[in-house]
Amino acid sequence: MCIFGFPTFSVIPLHDHPGMTVFSKVLYGSLPVRAYDWVEPPQESKEPNYFPVRLAKLAVDKVLTAPCGTSILYPRNGGNLHYFTAVTPCAVLDILTPPYREDAGRKCTYYRDYPYTAFATVNRIKIDDYKEEEYAWLAGTEPDNL
Repeated sequence: MCIFGFPTFSVIPLHDHPGMTVFSKVLYGSLPVRAYDWVEPPQESKEPNYFPVRLAKLAVDKVLTAPCGTSILYPRNGGNLHYFTAVTPCAVLDILTPPYREDAGRKCTYYRDYPYTAFATVNRIKIDDYKEEEYAWLAGTEPDNL
């Protein structure tokens, strides 16, 4: 359990909570959240001359302003891959269960997101053109490369 305090324009980059459930509550302020879930079965692109990426679908794209309900991120849905930027000073209470534990496969990974149209895939899935903005390709990265 932890409380994060953010000054205006603070950013938590796109990251995950693998195998974990996260309960979040905005205590004060406003926080736009953009979150993804992995597309199942996994759709990956490993084109020559490119880095590996995996397809994700937009799950949440909204502004959370206190007072508001509790958000729940499940291991496989609800926006477990997410990022946010504080638009006002704000604080968020997070309860993570089980906790991070690298030797149990619960290590936080950071990602860069790319538009659906940025990469082709051998097993190209059919997405209606008007829904392409609901999908993104995510590539794992180090936090200092964001």
